[in-house]
Amino acid sequence: MDKTEKGSNHLLVKALRRELDAGEAEAIALAIEVNAELLLMDDKIGRRIAQFLNVPCIGTVGVLLEAKAKGLVPAIKPILDALRNLGFYLSDELYKRILEDAGEAKLER
Repeated sequence: MDKTEKGSNHLLVKALRRELDAGEAEAIALAIEVNAELLLMDDKIGRRIAQFLNVPCIGTVGVLLEAKAKGLVPAIKPILDALRNLGFYLSDELYKRILEDAGEAKLER
């Protein structure tokens, strides 16, 4: 069974809710509460707020780049393509830059 945790700092969650959805607000509050080493968050505003609050965070693309750098995946382009097909938003410009950073620019669609 999956376990869901919520932060106990309700005032922080309430303050964060002014700018973020409930999930992002709870995730940041919980990360602060448990002194998390890293927070996984794709929401741009959420990442900025987390970083402002000194919560280290990474997005899905960052995880994919790390996985490729460590040899855990041979290429990220097929994964990015599948994510985009499922509705994960990446601008074409960012998509190209990510592939360049990953050394996969020649594999572009």
